[in-house]
Amino acid sequence: MKHKGKVALVPGAIKGIGREIGLALADEGMRLALNYFDWEESLDEMKQAFADTGAEHIILRTDLRDTEAVPGLIRQITERFGRLDILINNIERGGWPAVHGPYTRQQWDLEQETTLRAKQWLFEAALPHLKASGEGSVINFSSVAGICGRSGPASHIFNEGYAAANRGISLLTETWARLGAPEVRVNEIMLGFFETRHAEKTRGWGLLSEEQKQALLDHILLQRTGRTADAVKAVRFLLHDAPYMTGAVLRLDGGYILGGEKIAPMPEGVV
Repeated sequence: MKHKGKVALVPGAIKGIGREIGLALADEGMRLALNYFDWEESLDEMKQAFADTGAEHIILRTDLRDTEAVPGLIRQITERFGRLDILINNIERGGWPAVHGPYTRQQWDLEQETTLRAKQWLFEAALPHLKASGEGSVINFSSVAGICGRSGPASHIFNEGYAAANRGISLLTETWARLGAPEVRVNEIMLGFFETRHAEKTRGWGLLSEEQKQALLDHILLQRTGRTADAVKAVRFLLHDAPYMTGAVLRLDGGYILGGEKIAPMPEGVV
């Protein structure tokens, strides 16, 4: 296994997509730094899941909105493992209109601090170590909210602030690819509606009517929401099978962005 023994930092590893990515990397023989801040009720389950892998790992609790705490997080990782090779920049906070209603300043700031700003400080602190690796890799996670915003069937799910933050992530991806090259590749996975992120296994999904849910599914070309396994496969592709890819955005949305445009039947023509 090419990445055996390498060190990966996976924020948001306490549940959902972050945890499944961490478990997949553990199965490949990587050593893991797993950060969390919220969802304490899932901590015991997280600890057991990673203990069962037998992989060397450390679980850290850091509020990544605290920019002064981020260098300390990276220092703990490099002191423990001696290196850092991979950053899975899986940090976000999205407030559903269906849950939170109109914006408050607190909600807006929380989304900007978590979804956008935390990624910047984490990358800056990690970059020297990723460069020292010689073949470092960063994967930013974003959302199709950055394309569609609060429109169509997504109007109940995406707020304008969350959408604006996610559009900004793609700019960071491009800038960081330039800063990291040639030692570090930086790519982005732009998620659509996933079971643990804006879909079935989330609090907000239960607040939608059956009609609202169906409208969303009808808008997705593949007629289903994403599964955590879909995200894990995309991460593996970027880490293992795309050595010539950097600064790119891989949209993993089942065709949601395309789904709103119908194709008319081909006319007979006049000649």
